[in-house]
Amino acid sequence: MDINLARTFLMVAETGSFIEAAVKLNITQSTVSARIKGLEELLGRPLFERSKSGADLTAAGDQFRKHALALVRVWQRAQLEVSLSDQHRDHLAVGAPLGLWQGFLLKWVARLRSDSPDIAVSAASAPSSVLTQRLIEGTLDLAVMYRPIQPPGHVVEHLFDEEFVLVTSAKPAGRRAGNDYIFVDWGPDFQQDHAAAYPELTNPGLHLDLGSISIEYLLANEASAYFPARIVKPHVARGRLRQPKRARRFVYPVYMVYPEARDEETYDQVIRGLRSAAARLG
Repeated sequence: MDINLARTFLMVAETGSFIEAAVKLNITQSTVSARIKGLEELLGRPLFERSKSGADLTAAGDQFRKHALALVRVWQRAQLEVSLSDQHRDHLAVGAPLGLWQGFLLKWVARLRSDSPDIAVSAASAPSSVLTQRLIEGTLDLAVMYRPIQPPGHVVEHLFDEEFVLVTSAKPAGRRAGNDYIFVDWGPDFQQDHAAAYPELTNPGLHLDLGSISIEYLLANEASAYFPARIVKPHVARGRLRQPKRARRFVYPVYMVYPEARDEETYDQVIRGLRSAAARLG
């Protein structure tokens, strides 16, 4: 299938309009219509319901969307790897939730690049569901996640246990404000456990889905929130943050996921490096 068909389909799905899709793709509306018609003929199903207000996905179109994304990703990866082939013997695409990059995976990537400069690395941050889908697609070589669902044909290996602790930047003798708590979103498991432990904090005044970057807010304002212990440890040691006594702790295992069928020469080096990086966290 022409990859432009998938790209055009995704743009119409995103904009909800053949006209807007044509503008964004810098092609004519008739070209957009012809591409969608050709795609529908290939699949044997209508993908959009047209109306004066725009274009809405049919059930078949909604099902096709994830496959269109996979097609575009595979093509983009092919283009990237071909362009890198002259300078690098291999390319590694790695994904993880945002919080696992700071203080862990970025250090590992730096060591990998230092030890093996001939391996190009592409790093991505995404929720576990997206990472799992990309592993299945083959557009991701390795993922590091909390409690993953094992994709078919992949190995799931435990790396370490991540402990989330409550920290605060409020003064010890200061009067605690009722609205100083921040909910930092660390994923579905954390959401569920946090709601059970703190039902009174289910609707805080500030909700941040920014991962470890959220700590900048705590360092600049008097507030409290949960963070991985490895991230807040240096700030606690310097007295910029403190851990309230008797606060609940949450622990989640961290795993790396990689294909069963793989290039042993490259993967063994990568896997050993990740194991060593995880061991240093202790």
